[in-house]
Amino acid sequence: MTPVTLRARRVVVVALVAYLAAVAAVTLSPAPADDGTLGAVRAAVAWLAAHGLPVTYLGVEAAANVVMFVPFGVLVGLLVARPWAVVLLGAATSALVETVQLALPTRVSTVQDVVMNTLGAAVGVAALALAARARARRGA
Repeated sequence: MTPVTLRARRVVVVALVAYLAAVAAVTLSPAPADDGTLGAVRAAVAWLAAHGLPVTYLGVEAAANVVMFVPFGVLVGLLVARPWAVVLLGAATSALVETVQLALPTRVSTVQDVVMNTLGAAVGVAALALAARARARRGA
């Protein structure tokens, strides 16, 4: 491994640790988002639905679970060569979060969250693969 590659790896590891700390803060704090935040999301969903968009709060929540794990797929994908391993690590990480949430009385643990988070990891690793292909085509 060249020094530049090693330095880049270190940057990715630091970013991954910061990302995982943020995920832990969001998903494992004793209480979910406050009523003000959730109320704003519900109001936005209601406004969008009233204007003809087929949006639901549950749909937004599911999409947020996907989006939350896209960085996982990208960052871990930069460190692990096998895309399937990245997706499995995403599933395992999400399952760990949901298992810990079982011990938090104000949290709700669901299999759907694990599925959506795993999908997010897969989207992240797919985006990384597409970026690598585009770069290879440009000859960069």
